[in-house]
Amino acid sequence: MKGVVLAGGLGTRLYPLTHATNKHLLPVYDKPMIFYPIATLVQAGITEIMVVTGGPYAGDFIRVLKNGKELGVTHLEYAYQEHEGGIADALSLCEDFADGGNIAVILGDNTTDADISEAVASFQKGAMVFLRRVPDPERFGVPVFDPQDPSKIIAIEEKPSQPKSRYAVTGLYLYDARVFDFIRQITPSERGELEITDINNKYIQLGELQWRELEGFWSDAGTFDSLFRTNAYWAQKITGRSCEEFLQDF
Repeated sequence: MKGVVLAGGLGTRLYPLTHATNKHLLPVYDKPMIFYPIATLVQAGITEIMVVTGGPYAGDFIRVLKNGKELGVTHLEYAYQEHEGGIADALSLCEDFADGGNIAVILGDNTTDADISEAVASFQKGAMVFLRRVPDPERFGVPVFDPQDPSKIIAIEEKPSQPKSRYAVTGLYLYDARVFDFIRQITPSERGELEITDINNKYIQLGELQWRELEGFWSDAGTFDSLFRTNAYWAQKITGRSCEEFLQDF
C-alpha cells in the first residue's frame, strides 16, 4: 500500500501564522507538523508516499522533507494542487502514483500516536475511516450510526449544525483503487469543493465502508486552539514534562 499526505490549502484560520509559510510546516513542539502524519504512515509500513500541496509556499516542502530518507521514506513524490478544490480534488492528483493499488490517505495537519499497522495490513477492498470522539464534532464529517445496529454507519454528514453523534471522521482513510472513479462522479459542494465525505458516502451506498476508532491521541491542528492542544500533547509525550512543569522554568 502507498501513502498520500494532503498538505494543501491556505490555512486561513491560522492567519497571521500562515502568512509566512504553509500550515503543515508550522512547528508542533520540535518538528514541522507534516513530520507526524508521515511518521504514522511509515510506522504502518507505508514508505512510498506522495505529498500533495499548493499555495504560494509549496516549494518549502522540498527544503524541509528533501527526498524523505531521514524520515524513513523510501520513495517520495510531490503533486501541486492549483486551486482550493477540496480534499477529494487533491486526492485525484494521486491516481498515477497509486498505480491501481490501495492507498492510505492522511491530512497533513492530523497528528496521532495510534498504530494503524494492523488495519493497513488487513485492508483489502472498499474504504475504511478512522473515528474519534471529540467535543466539537460540528467541525468535521460526522458519522450517523444505524439505530438498529450501532456498529454500522449509514451516512456521514459534513460539518452538521446538529451532529447525530459525538464522533468525528478523522483525516485518515484507506481506499481501494475505485476511489478515483468515485471522485470523477461527484460534483462540487455549496462551498465549491469536492468533498471527501461524498466519496465515503459512495462506499456506504455499496455497503463497503469499514470504520475503526483511533486509540491514543488524535488531533487536527486547523485552529489556534487545536494547534495549541496538539503542541501541548506532543511536548509532554516527547519530554515527559507537563505544561505546568514547563511554566515553572519561567
